[in-house]
Amino acid sequence: MSSCCGTDTQAQINNAQRKLLWTVLVLNAVMFFVEFIAGWIAQSSGLIADSLDMLADALVYSASLYAVGKTLKHKANAALLNGTLQLVLASLVILDVVKRVIFGSAPNADMMLSVALLALVVNVICFALLYRFRNGDLNIRASWICSRNDMLMNAGVIFSALLVSSQNAAWPDLLVALIIAAIIIFSALGIVRNALQVRRGEADKIEDCCS
Repeated sequence: MSSCCGTDTQAQINNAQRKLLWTVLVLNAVMFFVEFIAGWIAQSSGLIADSLDMLADALVYSASLYAVGKTLKHKANAALLNGTLQLVLASLVILDVVKRVIFGSAPNADMMLSVALLALVVNVICFALLYRFRNGDLNIRASWICSRNDMLMNAGVIFSALLVSSQNAAWPDLLVALIIAAIIIFSALGIVRNALQVRRGEADKIEDCCS
């Protein structure tokens, strides 16, 4: 009987979305640890920044996972926490860059390149998994946009690794780290602003968080 009212169909959609979000969440969480450890060993602010962006994405997917089937108020609370944590992550990236500017660094270009390529592969997989939902649920669409943007960031880290190697200098690594931090801050401020608007009743939906 419930299937006649569409209840079963909606439940199936919610379950499919949860499985998808869990998959991309795990992929990003694992890649965060891999990239962060590699960035620390390679003395690369760019890899560390990209790893924290992976963590930020995992937070986005967690918020989207939490929001499946939830009310707008729950979605706004999750988005507010998400945005706040992203601001903290971006601040850590900036502090790391400042530390390396003061004390110096010698990024390992080969490790940067190999790990950034691995991160790109992971993001391409996430992008492909989320592609068919890109015009559907807003939370899934936001996750897809995150993966799309992340591929551009990965490309930036790869390009900076090539510059580090050719120029024998650390500045390309530091520059790409600051660019990634700026992108995270821009995205996070948008999340926080929109979430507060929803909580105050000034907006009636959660906007795409990575657009």
